[in-house]
Amino acid sequence: MLVEIEQQGDICVARFSGRLSAGAELEYLGAKGDEIKSLPSTKLLADFSHVHSVGSTGIGFVVGLFTWATKKPEGRFVLVGVRPRVKEVLDLTRLSTILPMAVDVPAGLAYLNARDAAATR
Repeated sequence: MLVEIEQQGDICVARFSGRLSAGAELEYLGAKGDEIKSLPSTKLLADFSHVHSVGSTGIGFVVGLFTWATKKPEGRFVLVGVRPRVKEVLDLTRLSTILPMAVDVPAGLAYLNARDAAATR
């Protein structure tokens, strides 16, 4: 698991790669979550285009980031580039009905920058 974090104005772009699951990476994920939450961002784009699979720990991590971002005034969250195997897990947990998703990073950035995010969903 690797998480790269980049600040673009009021948007935090977090690029994930590998498997998002339990194990030795739990401490690493916690540290990356804290790093994301410490940034002065109101919007979060989580790029999953290089995530091959996700387990319950990864699901909890994503839900935590979604909750953190959307509780902020004008906070928004979008998950982009979800692969079919990860989409299956999101469908099974019904998170695909809650988490805003976009096909790729440009579409995700457009969603986050839209004046009325609900209209682009």
